[in-house]
Amino acid sequence: MSNLDSALQQLRQERKQAQEQIEKLDEAIAVIQGLAGRNNTRGASSGRRGRSLSAAARKRISDAQRARWAQRKKESSSASAPGPRPVPARKPLSAAARRRIAAAQKARWAKFRSQQKAA
Repeated sequence: MSNLDSALQQLRQERKQAQEQIEKLDEAIAVIQGLAGRNNTRGASSGRRGRSLSAAARKRISDAQRARWAQRKKESSSASAPGPRPVPARKPLSAAARRRIAAAQKARWAKFRSQQKAA
């Protein structure tokens, strides 16, 4: 029994030392995290915290961007012809042309079907 008691005591002592070592490691981690926060370096676990803009600042930025786009649009429209290009109208097909197209298409389908049956 004394062997078991001494083994149990030794295990408790080792557990106590391990707990003390874990506490020291936790303290070291806390110190390093504190230093990293002061140096503006981001750790792997820190979330993205960007600067926030006021509503007035966002409005100024969006107005400035709209003005830039308007200027660019104005410059590009003055360089090209005014308005969109007209699409040329198609001439209507004659009845004879439609019959020729239909006959050619029927011939193509007949050839395709005959090749399918042969295969």
